[in-house]
Amino acid sequence: MKKQKTTSSKPSAPTPAAPGPYRKSTVREYFESIVIAVILALFIRTFVVQAFKIPTGSMENNLLIGDHLLVNKFVFGPSLSSFERALLPERPMRRGDVMVFKYPGNRERDFIKRVIGLPGETLEMKNKRIYINGKPLDEPYVHFIEPPQSPSAYAEVVSSDLRERYGPITIPAGKYFMMGDNRDNSEDSRYWGLLSQDDVKGKAVMIYWSYESTTEDYEQTGIGATVKDLYTVVTQFFTRTRWGRMFHLVH
Repeated sequence: MKKQKTTSSKPSAPTPAAPGPYRKSTVREYFESIVIAVILALFIRTFVVQAFKIPTGSMENNLLIGDHLLVNKFVFGPSLSSFERALLPERPMRRGDVMVFKYPGNRERDFIKRVIGLPGETLEMKNKRIYINGKPLDEPYVHFIEPPQSPSAYAEVVSSDLRERYGPITIPAGKYFMMGDNRDNSEDSRYWGLLSQDDVKGKAVMIYWSYESTTEDYEQTGIGATVKDLYTVVTQFFTRTRWGRMFHLVH
């Protein structure tokens, strides 16, 4: 009688479970979200829109000290090709535009003035009146602290008074003559020269907040002044906010 051979079967190794879907850690998700938000904020601030506040009265009565503006940096953005110029809403600066730019005397500071003279034009100011190519310019936005002087035997307007007369000058290509609306209290192109188009940062578009302030409020620096300003804003936000000026377009 033949013995049947028996084969012993070894227990098979367990099949490894399929890996589950990859999930990022909560910390990594928060970190990536913050990085993306910072990049977008920097891109928007650099190329699209930027906040700016009025520290002086040079643009009164149209823009007051403490007005906080949104500045459109996109409309004057540089374009490298005809396709970009057709795609992006770029346009040249126009007379009457209220512009934020790097102050030629200190490029770390930003100034805000109105475009008055364009490239190729001859500009002159006589008795506080602007003439472009010999024709008087209509300026409904202008504010004077004192009326123009009338030359007489008792009161002679001297040529060195830049509040009364200036020029004539011919504006070269790529340059602009900038002036504040408050003509008797504005450090503008009459004093520091013409503005180069390369120094323009953007066009003032809208007042998004207006807070009753003085020039002295913006002259104080340091941690102590910052803490004091923050406390003042928090405690007097409702009483010193000019609610009627909020969301007004800049003209």
